Amino acid sequence: MSIVLPGEQVPAQHVNLKLGPGLLQLSSETHQQAKSAPVIATRSGVLNHSANKSKWWVEGNSRRYVPAAQESVIGVITGRSGEGWRVDIGSAHPASLDGLAFEGATKRNKPSLKVGSLLYARVSLAHKDMEPELECFDAQTHKADGFGELKEGFVLQCSLQMSRLLLDPKHFLLPLLGSRFPLEAAVGMNGKVWISTKETKHTIAIVRCIEAVDPDGGGMHENDVKKFLSKLDI
Repeated sequence: MSIVLPGEQVPAQHVNLKLGPGLLQLSSETHQQAKSAPVIATRSGVLNHSANKSKWWVEGNSRRYVPAAQESVIGVITGRSGEGWRVDIGSAHPASLDGLAFEGATKRNKPSLKVGSLLYARVSLAHKDMEPELECFDAQTHKADGFGELKEGFVLQCSLQMSRLLLDPKHFLLPLLGSRFPLEAAVGMNGKVWISTKETKHTIAIVRCIEAVDPDGGGMHENDVKKFLSKLDI
């Protein structure tokens, strides 16, 4: 694990190389094969890679979300666009969602979405010169698997770093809250979290805990959160 700066070359090489946020593979006339072209960082942060070094990405805490392929996001429908919709996901440009980008959707059977509808979607295309594109199904199974319209519930905004922490299966917060009361949650890599509980006080407790644990907020640790929850009437 090392710190990289924009423009710095990264030793990312693999037969099935996949680059995540913060990295760019340059096209070079001196290289005959694209996979041998150099990879550079496009933002500062911590360089990470998977165990087999096939996936590389830069983890930072930027304020604006930069879409990356295969990332899950939460967005709001802002308008119609031909046979699809335009979706605000907090990036520099709105994303597009095709009417057929849902499980089982056909030209005669499309979901009925309105302006203001909330969606949990997956980024299917992300390119610096194009608007991002979304899909509401899993890329491998083509099943919804939780993607689609989010009804009722509550949405809160957190830092991008906090959303990554919540998506880590080893992070303590969501399992801890789930052991206290039933809840449903969807976490977007764009810093948005959707939560649904049976009681309003549980929703308030979750929001306060996420804000307290957020590195941009209190940065509270597990023991402190347990003490905090013990003081709440839940």
